[in-house]
Amino acid sequence: MATVDWSRGLTEMTLAFHILFATVGVGIPVFISLAEWMGIRKKDAHYSLMARRWARGFVITVAVGVVTGTCIGLQLSLLWPEFMRLAGNVIGLPLFMETFAFFFEAIFLGIYLYTWNRFSNPYIHWLLTLPILIGSSGSALFITTVNAFMNTPQGFTLENGRLTHIDPLAAMFNPAAPSKVAHVLSSAYLTAAFLLAMIAAFAMLRGRMDDYYRKSIRLNMTAGLLLAALTIGIGDMSARFLAQEQPEKLAAAEWHFDTGSRAPLLIGGQVDPETQEVTGALEIPWALSLLATHRSDGVVAGLNEFPKDEWPPLYVHYLFDAMVVIGFYLLAVPVLFVALLRLKRRHAYNRWMLAAILAGGPLSLLAIELGWFYAEVGRQPWILRGYMRVSDAATTNPHVSVTFWLFAGLYAVLGIVCLFVLVRLFRNKPAELELQTRRIIL
Repeated sequence: MATVDWSRGLTEMTLAFHILFATVGVGIPVFISLAEWMGIRKKDAHYSLMARRWARGFVITVAVGVVTGTCIGLQLSLLWPEFMRLAGNVIGLPLFMETFAFFFEAIFLGIYLYTWNRFSNPYIHWLLTLPILIGSSGSALFITTVNAFMNTPQGFTLENGRLTHIDPLAAMFNPAAPSKVAHVLSSAYLTAAFLLAMIAAFAMLRGRMDDYYRKSIRLNMTAGLLLAALTIGIGDMSARFLAQEQPEKLAAAEWHFDTGSRAPLLIGGQVDPETQEVTGALEIPWALSLLATHRSDGVVAGLNEFPKDEWPPLYVHYLFDAMVVIGFYLLAVPVLFVALLRLKRRHAYNRWMLAAILAGGPLSLLAIELGWFYAEVGRQPWILRGYMRVSDAATTNPHVSVTFWLFAGLYAVLGIVCLFVLVRLFRNKPAELELQTRRIIL
């Protein structure tokens, strides 16, 4: 493997590992805040306990996320020095703001954890969740604008191979930023809802039928219904953006080679890159035109409009398909749960429904991974679209392969330790027992 391939592999591995913890770090604070607020408003100890337990687990994931986030910052300079030399000054502001947002979150997280029952008015403690929520979501917002900039760069002038007349705000608020930021935040919140519901569903499948778990599932699936619909709606907005600003990326995802109207949407199948013949795919007439333009006769640009050496890899089609299928699954599950809840409450917690919710947890994380791989691979061969190719940005250091395996070992250790600590944190402290203990103490 060439140095650039090792560099890509290490970056992909780091992002794939980090994005799991980053997603949890962005989404969980929303539900901690919501649960504590409901506990105070309803005077319900179950919801207050949810906030406590989720916050304890959240701290562990934040710690691992800090390490992996630091690795990404380190690798930007070590693996992609030419990119940082060219664009470092342009993306410096959002990178700094992302770090500031994290410190803002960390400060208030510490205060929040150590001030339970310290205020006569419980709403004061709840208010501490708001800066945590703002900091975590703000961190995602700023770092996502960097990724958006790499897709639709602006806010500078290219002169003699250097970027001059830099406008950091214009670079941050580039055309890709609104749809990317909205999609990252909504999908993180949705994933958090399914992960928390998954934990409760797992407990109920093991025979723990306490009201705590029922309320947890009801809260997270109700929120999940709204968030799944919102995420799919934002996904539609993202597709329209791609059709206008990155048509080659959308065309690669749908194996759409020739520009034309009434373009069909292809699901699955196989493609021959040489003959551009697609076989075995499920074809939905006019659907790609509807997705890209909201008109059945809308014109969609094909891959043949672009030089072949600028085509994204055609396997992104499968990433896109899998992400979309999982997205609709994550909508169907809460729709069915809420429907059963309204018809007959006890039927909403049957074993099939609980199994479907349980599956939604890992599937939601898989959708996050697929989405990010599609976003990054779909930009190839560019690291800075239209200005610098990945092959021109990578380091020439011949020892990247050694670094790859060192980081692989680090991530393996971090993953194992994180799972071990989380299991030990809650294994001998089921929610119903913890609630009884608190009632006795109080």
